[in-house]
Amino acid sequence: MKTTIQAPLARKIPKTLEIHNDTRIDNYFWLNQREDQNVLDYLKQENQFYEHETAHTKAFEKTLFQEMKSRIKEDDSSVPYKYNGYWYVVRYEKGKNYPIYTRKKESLEAEEELLFDCNEMAEGHGYFRLAGLSVSPDNTMIAFGVDVTGRRQYTLQIKSLITNEVFSDRIENTTGSSTWANDNSTLFYTKKDEQTLRSNQIYKHKIGDTEAQDMLIYTEEDETFGTTVYKTKSKKYIIIACYSTLTNEFYILNADTPDANFKIFQSRIRGLEYSLAHFQDQFYILTNRDEATNFKLMKTHEHQTSINHWVEVIAHRNDVLLEDIEIFKDYLVISERSKGLNQLRITRWDKTADYYLPFDNETYTANVSTNVDFDTDILRYSYNSLTTPSSVIDFNMTTRTKEVKKEQEVLDPDFDKNNYTSERIWATAQDGTKIPMSLVRRKDTKLDGNAPLLQYAYGSYGSTIDPYFSTLRLSLLDRGFIYVIAHVRGSEYLGREWYEHGKLLKKKNTFTDFIDCSKHLIAQKYTSAAHLYAMGGSAGGLLMGVIINEAPELYNGVIAAVPFVDVVTTMLDHTIPLTTGEYDEWGNPNDKDYYDYIKSYSPYDNIKQQSYPNLLVTTALQDSQVQYWEPAKWVSKLRTYKQDTNKLFLVTNMEAGHGGASGRFEAIKEDVQEFAFLLDLEGITS
Repeated sequence: MKTTIQAPLARKIPKTLEIHNDTRIDNYFWLNQREDQNVLDYLKQENQFYEHETAHTKAFEKTLFQEMKSRIKEDDSSVPYKYNGYWYVVRYEKGKNYPIYTRKKESLEAEEELLFDCNEMAEGHGYFRLAGLSVSPDNTMIAFGVDVTGRRQYTLQIKSLITNEVFSDRIENTTGSSTWANDNSTLFYTKKDEQTLRSNQIYKHKIGDTEAQDMLIYTEEDETFGTTVYKTKSKKYIIIACYSTLTNEFYILNADTPDANFKIFQSRIRGLEYSLAHFQDQFYILTNRDEATNFKLMKTHEHQTSINHWVEVIAHRNDVLLEDIEIFKDYLVISERSKGLNQLRITRWDKTADYYLPFDNETYTANVSTNVDFDTDILRYSYNSLTTPSSVIDFNMTTRTKEVKKEQEVLDPDFDKNNYTSERIWATAQDGTKIPMSLVRRKDTKLDGNAPLLQYAYGSYGSTIDPYFSTLRLSLLDRGFIYVIAHVRGSEYLGREWYEHGKLLKKKNTFTDFIDCSKHLIAQKYTSAAHLYAMGGSAGGLLMGVIINEAPELYNGVIAAVPFVDVVTTMLDHTIPLTTGEYDEWGNPNDKDYYDYIKSYSPYDNIKQQSYPNLLVTTALQDSQVQYWEPAKWVSKLRTYKQDTNKLFLVTNMEAGHGGASGRFEAIKEDVQEFAFLLDLEGITS
């Protein structure tokens, strides 16, 4: 007989919050003390409650884990790429959680040099991530960043590739990335503000110096901006990039003269976005200058960089979003998006060729991959779709022939991509706008309204979730689920305006689009409200918070991962990581118009006394992007308001950050947790 335990109820300690002559009472404000034992105890009680209530699914979860793990090639490796005389490869060994970084000199038949074995480095840590690998121009040293908390505060170190000695230089609280000057002894890196974690300072480090001796090169004073430093593909310039949601600014320095002063490229103009690529004596500039909403390409001589010298190369088009460029000696490759679909356009500098790579469906993703050399005819790109495992392809831009360098293996003898079908469908939003969705299912899944369906979206920052293949997702599809990505406004799926119409005072379009997509899926008998599930993470978790307040009757269950749900309080607290840099995305609630608008949708502030769907909420104690207390407060308040007996779980990873667990198999366990929640609600136990 199953024992019953009560769901945890967090204490209510009223906190009065006042601004703009408006008063809010926050009973759970006290949960924002990460070091408070009462807070930790509460989070542990929620974890224990979840474990108790899902005990009956644990055997099935083990089956799911083995099933999902078994499809993954454990002894896998990346496609080698050649950089500065060495072939670089990342590989995994069977049974190990973390990557191994290696290189070989000149030939793939040469002896392997071990750069890092992250399995050894991760020992003794509940969380581990290696980032920002940067090899010195003479190939004798490598800089690297290590994070062992999940809070994205990396310790920067340098290792000799001759002796394998890790130098005593240790630089704390960095972004993890760094870039070498051409003298092989100077390293530029980015530090973070200790409290807000904003990337705000660029330093110059000399090999052998202590951190205290490092020279501060640049401080970003505007708290709505961040900064970073990198080297151009041409290796000629060190670039300091300053960025906000709406505006960019760059400083350049010849990489041969690291002790000279950086020169401003073009000073910031609010609303002017631009990015740089360098080739020969020109800078190529992707920019929205002169109301080029979907961006255009311009260029200027490297010694005349101000905006009045910029000359147009590719004009703005209303129906094509210019996303990125890749420069080669004879070719320019342009990543575009037209009608929601990725396109790779290849053009010769001498104008003798201009063509697109052909792709044959509406549910694919194609991206330029690692291309570190100018002097080559080979473009490396990746391709996959909702039904097709990913491939890395080398395309000869002159002969127009391609070589598949690697195709993702699905280690399941029963897997046949021909058993699955995908399509793009369109819903009509409240305002008449057509909203696209990418959908995948097994061909034998009946469309009679009874199929379980998982609808996913993100919908913020112009970040587009393209259709992609997932071996993990097969565990849902093979049990009769349909999977849908809703390309709601707030992404750039249909161009830059698609983003502009899903932010600031138009943010609610994101939420209503998702709900209208749900209604369409039900009306067209892909599913029904009894079998419809929704999922989103981070800003997509905000989306989940809104839809369950506004249309709870449409969903049987919802998964909100690291959800951004206490929008008003967070956006009013400039000491919290990321807040000030987000004003151009959500609005600054110190302005009453934005305060009123944000408050009108903020999930935490709009919880109602009503029935809510079954709900799984996940968070992480060290999350630096959405603080753990947002979902903790949200769940606490939901427990006292909801008028139903549906499941409500809060699961906190006590060792990780925003991205969840760091080991590749530990990360699968989080997917298993989510899938088991959905399958249990459907009564699927095997």
